[in-house]
Amino acid sequence: MLDSIAMAKRTAGSTKRAPKKRTARRHEEPEVEILAPAAAVPLAAAADADGETEPEVADVAADLDALDPAPDELDAAEPDADAEPDADVAELDGDSREELRTAAAAKRERAAESREIARYDPLATYMREVGRYPLLSREAEHELAVKYVEHGEVDAARALVTANLRLVVKIAHEYRRAHQNLLDLVQEGNVGLMQAVKKYDPYQGVKFSSYAAWWIRAYILKYIMSNFRLVKLGTTQAQRKLFFNLKKEKDKLEAQGFDATPKLIAASLDVREDEVREMDERMGHRDMSLDAPLTSSDGGTDSTRHIDLLRAGGGSADDSLADAELSEVVGQKLREFAAGLPDKERFIYEHRLVAETPITLQELGDRFGISRERARQIEKRIVEKARAHLRKELGRDFDLVAGSE
Repeated sequence: MLDSIAMAKRTAGSTKRAPKKRTARRHEEPEVEILAPAAAVPLAAAADADGETEPEVADVAADLDALDPAPDELDAAEPDADAEPDADVAELDGDSREELRTAAAAKRERAAESREIARYDPLATYMREVGRYPLLSREAEHELAVKYVEHGEVDAARALVTANLRLVVKIAHEYRRAHQNLLDLVQEGNVGLMQAVKKYDPYQGVKFSSYAAWWIRAYILKYIMSNFRLVKLGTTQAQRKLFFNLKKEKDKLEAQGFDATPKLIAASLDVREDEVREMDERMGHRDMSLDAPLTSSDGGTDSTRHIDLLRAGGGSADDSLADAELSEVVGQKLREFAAGLPDKERFIYEHRLVAETPITLQELGDRFGISRERARQIEKRIVEKARAHLRKELGRDFDLVAGSE
């Protein structure tokens, strides 16, 4: 017993000297590795004859137990989903234990379902549906087209459409970079395919798929152009040509070493130079809402909108006032001119030339017993007299009146 106590004291003494060693080698070895050799000392050997433990040995043992847990404790810390409930759970009543088991089982099922969920691809699903319809031979295609053209059989038209749905997908795939959603292009191409069935003439000797491809492309391109911007582009033939070829023509000229000026592009695409400039500006800038507020960098406040800074339509206030005065003078001179006309010519002037709802030449002829051609000649003579009267009365201002007509 005395030998065991002496060994425990020597062990405690060596453990007490360990901090000095740690101070000298703190950057080399962790604290656990320095104290680890003392773990081999049995705690029972540190007890004296009366069953008491020396304080120093007990403190070191407690520190070792905290730093180096036993392997059994590590195994106990690992949760096991399939293990039976522990002692605390076992103390619960039967309903509570059943609820815990049900919750654990539901959690495992959700985890399994999450691993089985796959990404849904609508295009692949559509292609599987389209693949169910068989392709048609040239003879079957011609026969169905004849049935629809001559007898209006809807089933024949449906067979032509469904057999060429894969052609629509192929053509739409060529324009996948021009629009985000490929299925939108497919849907618009299907509309073009149905239009091709309506317009197809089976007696021209042209294969239906070759004819339908033009209609499919036309509808897809129209859809892309209509949805390219919020403000519609390509309303004329020249604008549509520039919409699809402006960038390609620029790159082509620059690759050849030329400066892609609007003049060269207009000559290459056979359009006007001003149309090239206009389309280049429209495609190079994004759409902007006129009701959007100005930012602080633009010098506006929260209540200032872009539309508030637009110039009002029409001319200036001075021009508007001058036009009103000139119109009043012209009206006064024309009233004086009408007062000096004979009765027949005054009636034609008032009911034919200046009336809101002028009467016809036939009505004038019936009233005065003359032909329509004679009534037209009298009308022309009154107009010439009125021009001569205004030129005489207004002088240089008459040119302004004639220019505004």
